[in-house]
Amino acid sequence: MESKKEFFLECYKLGIIKFGRFTLKSGIESPFYVDLRPLASDPKILKNLANYLLEMLPLDNFDLICGVPYAALPMATAMSLESYIPLIIKRKEAKNYGTKKLIEGIYQKGQNCLLVEDVITSGKSLVETIAEVEQEDLKVADIVVVLDREQGGKQLLESKGYRVHTLFNISEVCVILQETGELSDEEVKRIQDFLQGNHIQFEEKTRSSYEQKLAHAQHSVSKKLLETTLAKKSNLIASADVTTTQELLALAEKVGPHVIALKTHIDIISDFDYEKTILPLKALAEKHQFLLMEDRKFADIGNTQELQFTSGVFKISDWADFVTSQVIGGFESLDCFKNVGVVAIVGMSSKGALTTATYREEALKVALSHPNVIGGVSQNQIPEELLLFTPGVNLADSGDGKGQQYNTPEHVFKMLHSDFIIVGRGIYKSDDPETAAITYKNEGWNAYVNSLQKNSIQG
Repeated sequence: MESKKEFFLECYKLGIIKFGRFTLKSGIESPFYVDLRPLASDPKILKNLANYLLEMLPLDNFDLICGVPYAALPMATAMSLESYIPLIIKRKEAKNYGTKKLIEGIYQKGQNCLLVEDVITSGKSLVETIAEVEQEDLKVADIVVVLDREQGGKQLLESKGYRVHTLFNISEVCVILQETGELSDEEVKRIQDFLQGNHIQFEEKTRSSYEQKLAHAQHSVSKKLLETTLAKKSNLIASADVTTTQELLALAEKVGPHVIALKTHIDIISDFDYEKTILPLKALAEKHQFLLMEDRKFADIGNTQELQFTSGVFKISDWADFVTSQVIGGFESLDCFKNVGVVAIVGMSSKGALTTATYREEALKVALSHPNVIGGVSQNQIPEELLLFTPGVNLADSGDGKGQQYNTPEHVFKMLHSDFIIVGRGIYKSDDPETAAITYKNEGWNAYVNSLQKNSIQG
């Protein structure tokens, strides 16, 4: 291969750096603009680039290579071909169909993954990619970057303990171009002045503590939920998907001391009787200090929902502290839920669910504006003003073969900023539901505490 300087000049001929006045995505005016995507169109240069990047690295450290989408994907592919290290592909966004996977490829938990990036500025895209890769139980320690804009991103990642290997930085590039007459002394001075005054610090999303959310809570049910959470040091809601009164009451007795709420599907109780089912259940809720959440998922016009809520054999309005409801009927359909909290169904955990990004956006508009709504059920982050209830949490399984997709407590607190985990089969199908509830209570609380500590470190 030619020298590193000669190699850069070959790359430069493809127009990867332009000088002048450019408004960046951040709104800042920059004296230069970097776009390394043209490198993928020259096979020889792409192959040489892959080898230059590989030469900087201790290759024995890596089991996998992953490029940050999109510009680094062909670079990572070329590195994989040159090194015979397997490639995994990180999507920009998870598919909303099929497996909905964010990481594609063959890999095993615990493997070390090298991340490849074309340009590093603030480090934001890398921080986000690292979190998503690590969520797959892969390890990231090293990052290789083609060009460092020297605006703080490398320092940010190194402060978090990652090793960042850069092939070029913008100062080095300016010296090369100055020596070859491509840049004047005045242009180089302008770039240096820009770099000194434009280190970028992006604000990483942080989660609010339960104490902070309680201080701003408006609805009485929100306050009671958060107070119970803090008193019990538990964010666990157990799903009682059982079919007899005896099973329901037995489960409530066992898990009651460890949960903040028991989620029911009261219409699946085959021997339902208000006095024999609901009155003892309310007594257990009072005894063990947990709330009752009826997961009815109302989904009709307001008048029909009011009848379903207040009438019939179940008389949900008489005993439930909060209920779940679709928002497909619109804002006014939620007016009937007086004196209870409503958890809006924003997204579902089943494979192939039709709660697409567009639906979630519209559902959140209703949820945020309606005074009866205290939170949402979702597999994605939602605004901090709403409490986030995340179902599909299980420590043992990745799915049930019926479309249910499971997540771990660590994932939902770290990635989604969940407030409460909803656990069903992991508890009620367990040989020892009480022990399982204690395990999930501890796992959920520790995951919450760890997510706060990460915020403190990042801040």
